[in-house]
Amino acid sequence: MKTIEIFDPAMCCSTGLCGPTINPKLMRLAASIETLKRNGISIKRHNLSTEPQDFVSNTIVNNYLQEHGAEALPITLLDGEIAVTKDYPTTKQLSEWTGFPLDFVPVSK
Repeated sequence: MKTIEIFDPAMCCSTGLCGPTINPKLMRLAASIETLKRNGISIKRHNLSTEPQDFVSNTIVNNYLQEHGAEALPITLLDGEIAVTKDYPTTKQLSEWTGFPLDFVPVSK
């Protein structure tokens, strides 16, 4: 089974779904992640503002950030390898990686 880890930039909460305006990408991602978790898929998000040690202790993420800076966030690891940087994985990518259909989740534009 695939393992997915998403290293988010600093956000006010774990999902980024707060405040008066909500980013549709983050809403789509949160819905996708919750669905995958409910179906036994291993997926975890790390928020820079609340879990900075996760960014330091992960050698791959730490080295990438040292080279490219915080502008590289978000970073998605698939089975411990960098799969996506500077953006979140698409619904299609999450479906392909996990083998779980997420076509009911709206695609952000």
